[in-house]
Amino acid sequence: MNHGQEQFLSFILERVKDDKVEEAKVLLDESFKKLMEGNFTQDDIVQFLPKMIALLKPEKLSEVQTVVMQFAENFSHLLPNSNIG
Repeated sequence: MNHGQEQFLSFILERVKDDKVEEAKVLLDESFKKLMEGNFTQDDIVQFLPKMIALLKPEKLSEVQTVVMQFAENFSHLLPNSNIG
């Protein structure tokens, strides 16, 4: 995991429901692994987003959405057929 991913992970974990931290870690670790292997697809994003949203504290959703879009733009070059950024 690179430094940017570590920062993103910390940011997200601080904003998930207290009883969902471990579940969020697993979801993010799997996604980072696929991303770095070049196997993270648009379909993975579609599956990831509702799962992650369900783990977040409701009052943190807007803040997280903003950061996630910035993160996605930074890594869009790694996604095959990406329309992000």
